[in-house]
Amino acid sequence: MKKKSVKKTAKSKKASRYSCTSCGLVVTVDNICGCVDACDIICCGEDMKPKK
Repeated sequence: MKKKSVKKTAKSKKASRYSCTSCGLVVTVDNICGCVDACDIICCGEDMKPKK
């Protein structure tokens, strides 16, 4: 299986919440990794969307 390339998106902020549109999983960011580029949060093979 070919790995999906990771695209760079806006950085997450502490206490940001992301949800999966496929399964409904919700993730809360507790610690920021400090990477120069942004990291994607992926679930069910798709990027998780910020929950409002």
